[in-house]
Amino acid sequence: MQNLRDFQKNISQSKTELIALMQERSVLTDGPYTLRSGELSNWYLDGRRTTMDGHGATLVARCVLGVLEPGVQAVGGMTMGADPIAVATAVVAHQAGLVMRAFSVRKEAKAHGMGGRIVGPLHRGEPVAVLEDTTTTGSAFLESIIVMQDAGYPVVQAIAIADRSNGVVAKRMDEHGIPYVALITPEDLLLG
Repeated sequence: MQNLRDFQKNISQSKTELIALMQERSVLTDGPYTLRSGELSNWYLDGRRTTMDGHGATLVARCVLGVLEPGVQAVGGMTMGADPIAVATAVVAHQAGLVMRAFSVRKEAKAHGMGGRIVGPLHRGEPVAVLEDTTTTGSAFLESIIVMQDAGYPVVQAIAIADRSNGVVAKRMDEHGIPYVALITPEDLLLG
């Protein structure tokens, strides 16, 4: 059985492999692209080209587990970007003998079934980490955090696979008292 320290010891190697894979699969430089924030950019990072692949999902999960705060019981965030990361993290954790659940935050509440915005096998009050594949302004992050907090889940960490915000997201998380980790920056991808 592994523990989070085993993932922490190997974070450098996992991160190096993830960066190479993202450069190969996810970095698009034939812009301009309109980002979620409305900004125009000459490059785009399509994280799902990595996170929805078996090898990429495994590397992303190892990296998340390598920086995850001890005591976190579930990981997730705004659907679609966070979904493959959260599920992969829960699966890799399970394979290592760790307990971890995934959740998803819907963009809006569903009126049928169980309704609400949060999907997943959560236990109210358990500490969670909110994930995002790529962040530019932190808006999706903060929306997910507010939804989770309002539903009674303490958000103890926010983790972005890639942060292209030039420090904006880190500042916003700090203002909300949420410890924040950005695994990859544009400089890591040779875009900065």
